[in-house]
Parts: sequence; structure tokens; C-alpha cells
Amino acid sequence: MRCVFVQFRCHPGKTYEVADAVYDREVVSELFSTSGDYDLMAKVYIPDGEDIGHYLSEKLFDIPGISRTLTTITFKAF
Repeated sequence: MRCVFVQFRCHPGKTYEVADAVYDREVVSELFSTSGDYDLMAKVYIPDGEDIGHYLSEKLFDIPGISRTLTTITFKAF
């Protein structure tokens, strides 16, 4: 499995709705509220053999209230 972090920028007033919808999809390991340019950050484990972009698009990115996302792909842990 490959670990990625996904940050979500939400439409004003929609952060809690987006967070609930993300949890309902049962694909994130952890979900955090954040300060700064993005409202939420999720830790997601992508199954081996899955295309990261397609997986995230199919599982998360169609949630209403998301205005932008930023995905950070991780490499070897130290």
C-alpha cells in the first residue's frame, strides 16, 4: 500500500459536511482539521496496483463542497 496525504479546501460553511462525507466513504486512515490554505487533511492508503489519481477521484473527489484538493505522495519512511 502507498500512503498519500490529501488536503481539501472546502466551500465556505461546508467543512463539517465534507468531513462527514469523507469519513462515510471509509477510505481514509486519519482525517484532521487544519489551518492555512486548506481546511482538512486526510491520510489515505492506496491499495497496491491501484492508480492513485483514479482511486482518489472515484473514492473522494466527487464529494459536494470540495473546491480544491492537493495530494502529496509519500516515499520511503525514515
